[in-house]
Amino acid sequence: MQFLKQSSGGCFHYKSLVIGLLFQNSISTRLHFQSQALNPMANNHTDAPLLQCSNSSDEESLGLTHRTGTIWTAIAHIITGVMGAGVLSLGWSLAQLGWLFGPPAIVVFAAVTLVSTTILSDCYLSPHSEHGPDRNASFLQAVSYYLGEKSQWICAVLLNESLYGNDIAYTIATATSMRAILKSNCYHEQGHDAGCTYPDSIYMLLFGLVQIVVSQIPNFHNMAWLSAVAAIMSFAYSTIGLGLGLANVIVNEEIKGSIGGVPAASAVDKLMLVFQGLGDIAFAYPYSIILLEVQDTLKPPSETKTMKKASRSAVLITTVFYLCCGSFGYAAFGNNTPGNLLTGFGFYEPYWLVDLANACVILHLVGGYQLPLVTTFQLNPFRLCFRTLYVVSTTGIAMLFPFFNQVLGVLGALNFWPLVVYFPVEMYFVQRKILPWSRKWIALETFSFGCFLVSAVGFVGSLEGLIMAKLS
Repeated sequence: MQFLKQSSGGCFHYKSLVIGLLFQNSISTRLHFQSQALNPMANNHTDAPLLQCSNSSDEESLGLTHRTGTIWTAIAHIITGVMGAGVLSLGWSLAQLGWLFGPPAIVVFAAVTLVSTTILSDCYLSPHSEHGPDRNASFLQAVSYYLGEKSQWICAVLLNESLYGNDIAYTIATATSMRAILKSNCYHEQGHDAGCTYPDSIYMLLFGLVQIVVSQIPNFHNMAWLSAVAAIMSFAYSTIGLGLGLANVIVNEEIKGSIGGVPAASAVDKLMLVFQGLGDIAFAYPYSIILLEVQDTLKPPSETKTMKKASRSAVLITTVFYLCCGSFGYAAFGNNTPGNLLTGFGFYEPYWLVDLANACVILHLVGGYQLPLVTTFQLNPFRLCFRTLYVVSTTGIAMLFPFFNQVLGVLGALNFWPLVVYFPVEMYFVQRKILPWSRKWIALETFSFGCFLVSAVGFVGSLEGLIMAKLS
């Protein structure tokens, strides 16, 4: 799928080309959602130019689009795009918020995500008086069409920051899972009180070396099987984590935890933990930046209606799954709930199942790590240097800040409001021509401001937690 296409009557400005070069193969988070995976037939057109000066109707008449998706494929793509390593921190998030506020917080984030994706779905088709409606096949393209070049640049920076941050989180999570497999085997052989300690750094370096090699494979992230493997791996380790939590609750014959969650030394410390928990939940949920790409795979002419139905179903399924994972994890360990359900060693046995779950995490994240560089660049020395430096930088930062929950909280809070709420709301205003100070305008601006406050406190709490973890 072309990342940039004709908007209205003419080609994009030169700056849009630069953004397209930076982002054509990078706008995909957590579950490495790719247009080739969504639409395998697009592989027949990989030699098409980056910019194509034709509108949507021209593309269809030339047979360049193969949009045959249904509500079921859309649901599958959404769940694949949402469900990732963030689910492993939900038990810890609930432990910070307690039974009174934890589960409702997950439901609230689900509601925000649903509102956001509903109004964003309406921005898929851009009305045009002469050529008929144009399709906005990506988030960045929609921002450019509705909000202009300045907003496009800001959005591009945020998307690239999100990608870079996710790769740092992937490095931390993968190294932690590698270490967890060794510790699990050690505890099984030597007993649960054995001093099984392994450093994170060596496994981060190993992961970085693997990524340097993998990043040089042409079109690796455009391979259609990658999305399928990601879906299977993420579903596998999430289900294992849920099952182990449920089994622990049954064995304990009690539901642990408290109304207010983990106690803290002071009210300020408790508030910071609550804010950090909100940041972790924010990381686990949104999928707005891939929604338009999913919608662009659906059969016309009812793409918007189908997408809204798919979003409702997918968010409901994901929310139920998240509530189960988080609640069973918290109920099993209470105030001692580990930051990562599979690596904090609340579970020792069956050790082979813990190993399998962590192996699934590793396979998922090795394929999920992505680089913001277009594969059409044929200058191999440049590609080698750029991608190597990129991997080295993310690995280095992960080694400096190897704190899973705090990093997830910072990333979730930092990207939640602008990408999930602000841009969709502002585009919706333009698309529906909503006048300032009308009832709908006031309602959506209030909604946006409320989400901004949540993002702000989540970022403050997670950043404070990251700094304190580094200093301790």
